[in-house]
Parts: sequence; C-alpha cells; structure tokens
Amino acid sequence: MDKIFKAMADRTRRRLLDRLFENPAQTLAELCQGLAMSRQSVSKHLGVLEKAGLVVTEWRGREKFHFLNPMPIAELSDRWIDKYSKARTKAIITLKRALEEKTHDQE
Repeated sequence: MDKIFKAMADRTRRRLLDRLFENPAQTLAELCQGLAMSRQSVSKHLGVLEKAGLVVTEWRGREKFHFLNPMPIAELSDRWIDKYSKARTKAIITLKRALEEKTHDQE
C-alpha cells in the first residue's frame, strides 16, 4: 500500500491516471501531449505508477501502450476508505431512526 500512496501523492501522476481512465491504451507520446514536462519526466512518473501496480503496459510491435489498473485503487478504497464511511453511514442511520421515533412519539 505504501507504493500506491506514494504514487498517488503526486498531482502529475494522478493526472496521468485520470487520462488513462478517460482514454485507455495510450503511448508515452500520447500521454506527454498537453503536459509541460519532458518525455523523460513523464516516463519516470509512469515508472512509479507501474511499480505501484497502478499502470500496466503492453507492447504492440514497437509501441508500448499504458493502461490503468484499477485493482490497487479498489483495494485501497476497501482497506482505508470504505471502513470509515460505513461507520459514518451507520451513525447517520441510527440518528435518523432516533429522530423518527422522537417525531412519532410526539404525535
């Protein structure tokens, strides 16, 4: 999980992930378009994303295509986000029921 958090801590890497989500199977040249950085910098960011398992690649002839791998993000969500939101949801449901009971008792 540490590699995933580190990879996602950088705005440029999050932007690359968003671009791969919107348009899968992009080459390095395509991913460089619209970014104010060198090809080597983008390649380095992609390397961090690959090591974290967030990006997978496939060679097609001489071209290397990059794809978003959503599994690590889903695992991160399951482990670190969902468990906290479930507690909040349960608290809201409990509060709602208590308010409904109070309203019903006052009628």
